[in-house]
Amino acid sequence: MIKNYIENANFEETGFSYTLSLISGKHKMVILYCLMEYGTVRFNELKRYLKNISDKTLSSNLKELESDHLIIRTEYPQIPPKVEYSLSDRGKSLMEVLDQLCIWGEQNRE
Repeated sequence: MIKNYIENANFEETGFSYTLSLISGKHKMVILYCLMEYGTVRFNELKRYLKNISDKTLSSNLKELESDHLIIRTEYPQIPPKVEYSLSDRGKSLMEVLDQLCIWGEQNRE
């Protein structure tokens, strides 16, 4: 199927390329996986799950995932401020694809 995409279209215009653009980078797939696994999560919880990520990098990745409509950011008007992140329906549909990557990795680990 990927071969057909490459042969019949400009690679950047394929669905494969688009999907990769949404999840590219070191942390986005891990962030999505954490939200799938733990449901609604706050910023500091995500930071603990990801361990070696700076506030700036996490914040940037969350903003990109939100702008791509893969996650939902819910802000509560209280002091101290409370912000939670969860998967959108669009993000949940992507998890089926990422789950298959996990299954393949488990089955083909050397």
